[in-house]
Amino acid sequence: MTGALGKHVLSEVEGGCWRDNVFVERLWRSVKYEEVYLHAYTSVPEARAGIGRYIAFYNAVRPHSAFGARTPDQLYFDQPLLAAA
Repeated sequence: MTGALGKHVLSEVEGGCWRDNVFVERLWRSVKYEEVYLHAYTSVPEARAGIGRYIAFYNAVRPHSAFGARTPDQLYFDQPLLAAA
């Protein structure tokens, strides 16, 4: 386990692969273009509150084409529960 973890951490330090961060980069792009660039925040608490509201909107209200026009919350919470092992 530590060998695999060490290898992963090392690949991140060396730059890794673009696929490692593609989902986070896509989310960050949405946050920037749909929230941050549209508001002139005057303080860190104001920015934190605005981005928090956007993340809640992004997960619960905003449909995603990759999910068949469903939200991430619908996709995640509508999954059948796994049987206990």
